[in-house]
Amino acid sequence: METSNFHEDMDGLVQQIGINFDHIWQKTLTVLNPMKPADGSIMNETDLTGPMVFCLAFGATLLLAGKVQFGYIYGISVLGCLAMHTLLNLMSVTGVSCGCVASVLGYCLLPMIILSGCAVLFSLQGVIGIPLALIVIGWCSLSASKMFISTLAMEGQQLLVAYPCALLYGIFALLTVF
Repeated sequence: METSNFHEDMDGLVQQIGINFDHIWQKTLTVLNPMKPADGSIMNETDLTGPMVFCLAFGATLLLAGKVQFGYIYGISVLGCLAMHTLLNLMSVTGVSCGCVASVLGYCLLPMIILSGCAVLFSLQGVIGIPLALIVIGWCSLSASKMFISTLAMEGQQLLVAYPCALLYGIFALLTVF
């Protein structure tokens, strides 16, 4: 009796806060499979639960590798979100909110968590680590640019959007490798 009331209360609280676990899962799967087309309606939502969890997980895996980088992660994330917001609003006709940009960039941080998990197991400053970091940068930027162009209907501009995304994720890769 008490546990059913607790679950009903928690479900009501999660709905009031606006956390939609189905959309979080769909966005995560879209990032993990960059060849799958992105659903623009789901990507346009300003869900920051997943990105916050991914930023914390990224910082935690870097901490396990012996690097305390939480301040850099959040500082670079804020500056990157503001820069991408400005750039995307200059490039697109419809415009995008800052929350949507933060959501997409945060979800696409997931492959970088995998890279930082590898940094826990072995050093990335070698023959294996540098190409692996380049692959992860490409993965992150491909996923982010695909989500942005599907959300903003910017057909044919994926490379133009992928370049600044690659620069941003390259900074995160530098934090991870060095």
